[in-house]
Amino acid sequence: MLRHFVAILFCLMPALGVAQQARENGAAELRWLDRTTGALQNIVVAQEAPVKLGPLEIHVNSCRSPLGDVSPDAFAFVQITDWRRDETLFEGWMVASSPALNALEHPRYDVWVLRCKTL
Repeated sequence: MLRHFVAILFCLMPALGVAQQARENGAAELRWLDRTTGALQNIVVAQEAPVKLGPLEIHVNSCRSPLGDVSPDAFAFVQITDWRRDETLFEGWMVASSPALNALEHPRYDVWVLRCKTL
């Protein structure tokens, strides 16, 4: 029993304390799609400067990218509301390399993060 515990502990040790360092950027570049009209637009949303597209108001609270050239990935904490209804449609982290992992679920609009930007 103790051997199993020690074996599991040694297997987990490399994962402990291994965290990728990231830098905070001032804005995120997002892609917005209106599925009804086919309109596609890239937008840059600065922190503390929400953008309105149709009925959507998009806030970027944080955009982080890994330090170094390890990965071109971006992680953005985004809040999307329907400003007409004052209803939150999405709030959470979006990952550029996996847009379907955590995305806005809306019958008409798609929004996903492309990259972080420094303003």
